[in-house]
Amino acid sequence: MVESVLRSNAKGEEIFKEYAKTKSLSDAVRRCMVNILVADMIQSHGRIPPTSVRTSYALGIVTLFPYLQDPYSKNGYEHYYDPVANTGYLAWRLKTVQRNTNDGFHRSSRPNFKDSPTAQRESLLTGEQLFGEECREALSVIRHSTDNCVIKEKMRATFEYRQKVVHDKDAASSVLDVFPRFLDIPGLIEQDFSLMFGNEVSGRFLAKWSSYFKNKVITECQNLPSNLYVEELLTAFDPLTENKSGWDGGMSAILLLLHLLPPTSRGQKKMAKMSSAQAANHLLRFVKEGASITTFLEKVDQRQPFLLCIGQEKKTIQRFFIIVDQKAIPCKAQTSVAAFDELFKAHFVFSLSYDEALCSFYTFIQTTVYNIDVGNAKETPRVKELRARLLRER
Repeated sequence: MVESVLRSNAKGEEIFKEYAKTKSLSDAVRRCMVNILVADMIQSHGRIPPTSVRTSYALGIVTLFPYLQDPYSKNGYEHYYDPVANTGYLAWRLKTVQRNTNDGFHRSSRPNFKDSPTAQRESLLTGEQLFGEECREALSVIRHSTDNCVIKEKMRATFEYRQKVVHDKDAASSVLDVFPRFLDIPGLIEQDFSLMFGNEVSGRFLAKWSSYFKNKVITECQNLPSNLYVEELLTAFDPLTENKSGWDGGMSAILLLLHLLPPTSRGQKKMAKMSSAQAANHLLRFVKEGASITTFLEKVDQRQPFLLCIGQEKKTIQRFFIIVDQKAIPCKAQTSVAAFDELFKAHFVFSLSYDEALCSFYTFIQTTVYNIDVGNAKETPRVKELRARLLRER
C-alpha cells in the first residue's frame, strides 16, 4: 500500500532514490514522505483515520524501508506512529492538518510517563545498610573523617537513606548539606550510580561512545546542510584546520549529538524556540582558569545540573565540576567525555529531571547508550529515528 501511494506521487521517486543510495532518509525527504502518506490516509479514510489505519501506514513504511526501523521499539515503527501514546510523525502531521482545517479536533489522552532519573528504583546493594542511630553515627563519620576509604564505605552503607532523602520533595534540596563530602571527594556520584545499576551499566557510555557512537554522530552531521555552528564543531576532527577556540573532539561530538536532537516543546507548556547552540549553554559552561568559582556560582540561575569546564582553552580543560543547587561537585574525570558521563549519572543519583531543552538528547543517551528503561522511557519520534539511523549497519 505504502509503495503504491509513494510511486503514484510525483515526488515519490526522490524518496526511493535517496533510500537506495543512503539506506536512510534526510529530514526533508522524510517530511515529504509523511506528508504524502497522510494526505492519502485522509483522502481514503477521512480526517480522523482509525488507529488501525494509522498503524498500517507506519508498519508499511518500515516494511518497505527496513533500515528505518527502530531496533529498540516494540514494533520498530513507533517513531512514525505509536498507537498507545498517539505520537509519531504520522500522528503529528495528522494533528497539523486537523488543526489547520479547524474542525473541532479533540486531543486524545496520553499515558503518563515519569522522568526516568526521578523514578525510585531497587538498588543492587548486597552489604548492610544503616538506619536510626547507626545511620546518624555514620553521617558524623562521613562529615568529619579524613580517610577517603572510610568515607566511601560509610557512603555505601547509607545509600538507601540517601535515596529516601533525594526522593523526598521537602528534603531533597538539603542532600548536599547532609552529605557534604560530594563537594570535596570525587567519585561518590560514580559509586552511587553503580549501586543503582551495577558496574556493567555504569561503564557503558565510556565503553560505547568513543568506539561506536562518536564516529556515527560525526558522519551524520557531515551530511547535514551547511550550518556555521556544526562546521565549528566539526573542525575538531579536521587535521587540516586549526581548532583555535573550539572544544576538544570528545566534547565536540557530544555537542553534535545535541544538534541532532535539538530542543522541542513538550506537553501543554510551549517552550520558547531555542537553537542547539543555545541549548548547549544548558549542558555546559566554560570558565577561564584563574576566575573565581565562588563568583560564578553566585550568578548561576540554572536549576538543572550542568558541567562547568575550567581551563586556559575549551580544548584543554584542567578541571570539571558538576553544578547542582549553586554548589560545585568536583569530577573524578580527567577527560571531557568522562566528565559528561558523571554529569549524566548525577541526574539519577540526585533524582533530578532532565533540563527541558536537553530532554530528547539525554533520553537518547539513557536508552540507546546506557540501555536504561528501554521500552519504558518516553521517547520522541526524533530520538527513535536517530537511533534507527545510527544503529543500522549499512
